[in-house]
Amino acid sequence: MFGGLGLDLPLVTTAIMKTLINDLVMLTLTCTITVAQTSASDWPQWRGENRDAKVSDFKAPATWPKELKQEWRVPVGDGVATPSYVKGRLFVIGREAGSEIVRCLDGETGKEIWKDSYETLAATGPASSYSGPRSSPTVASGKAITYGLRATLSCYDAESGKVIWRKESVPNAWPSFFTSSSPLIEDGFCITQLGGTTNGVIAALNLATGEEKWKWTGDASQYGSPMIGTIAGTKIVIAQTDKRLVALRLSDGTFLWGSPFAGSGMGGMNTGTPIISNDTVIYSGSGRGVTAVKFEKDGDSLKAAELWSNKDNSIQYNSPILKDSMVFGYSAKDDLFCIDAKDGKTRWTTPIPGKRGYGSIVDVGDALLLLTPTGTLTVFGPNEKEFKQIASYKVAEGATTAYPILTGDHLYVKDKDSVTKWTIE
Repeated sequence: MFGGLGLDLPLVTTAIMKTLINDLVMLTLTCTITVAQTSASDWPQWRGENRDAKVSDFKAPATWPKELKQEWRVPVGDGVATPSYVKGRLFVIGREAGSEIVRCLDGETGKEIWKDSYETLAATGPASSYSGPRSSPTVASGKAITYGLRATLSCYDAESGKVIWRKESVPNAWPSFFTSSSPLIEDGFCITQLGGTTNGVIAALNLATGEEKWKWTGDASQYGSPMIGTIAGTKIVIAQTDKRLVALRLSDGTFLWGSPFAGSGMGGMNTGTPIISNDTVIYSGSGRGVTAVKFEKDGDSLKAAELWSNKDNSIQYNSPILKDSMVFGYSAKDDLFCIDAKDGKTRWTTPIPGKRGYGSIVDVGDALLLLTPTGTLTVFGPNEKEFKQIASYKVAEGATTAYPILTGDHLYVKDKDSVTKWTIE
């Protein structure tokens, strides 16, 4: 048949085979590249994929190295917001020369892919020593959401950096120490705590348009970030306001439950992100210890029974994690502690140098990481009987109040004005 077309069959067959081999090679390379892009854990929002500070696919080295290898360090502006990492890109918000700057960086090289800026004033008063933004970008559904120091809420096309919408839903209103709560994206909604000391709002905005779908206006806003959970068969938003922990129905914002929980003592405020595990919620606040409650349906609402309350340690400026039925936290007294989540009893406590309770704990599987403002990263075992340090690394000169991001064998650390990439070899 081919001969009738004046073609040399052996040559045609050879050409076809070469093409098939080339296509197979390209397919293999494409698959390899795709796996390389998606095999390492993304950190798409505050405290990672599920907002629980867990890294799912990190394999700890048999022997941790004596030092980490620094790959690069890139200035990104003043601020303490944890970056987000999605498919090889870092999304960072900082402050430079009278403006807030949102950047998308190549995670491999640190080179800038896109940038946007808008003018805004810095923090003033007691909060002025931290003049830059605090809230982490949230990246999902092809969008990147940022929340600026003075409540500028922006939605970007994550690929190009194009501004899709920007608004101040409650103009010129924020908590006393400015915004800190990080937005979340769920079911096509952008869920955000807006407003300030007299006009607090928890709102659901249409992710595509920024249009308000619902809002709840019961309390003043605070600094912790909301969580999504399914409790007693209902998908809910759990958030800390200035005076209580509340549960709202995700679909329409209906108030389902609330419990008094106001921070006490010097600097008393609610800053932590609650832990949600099945129908149990574990939460903490300054001067209030750590509390666990179990939810169940109560007609059209929810009710909760206290499981335990531990007053040994209170968390000031960080959030605890749940690991193997153990709660690990870092107290306002700069003590790392472990609580048995089954009975609420303290298993151990050990001092770790820090700064008034600022610290970030990350679960990386066979180990836990603690980063404090000293710039020291402590690696320790998830041991319920005693504290066992595995390794310790100096990853910055200080001012490290953001979470460390671990993906594959790479570690990204945000200090006061830069991001540094380290490799665990």
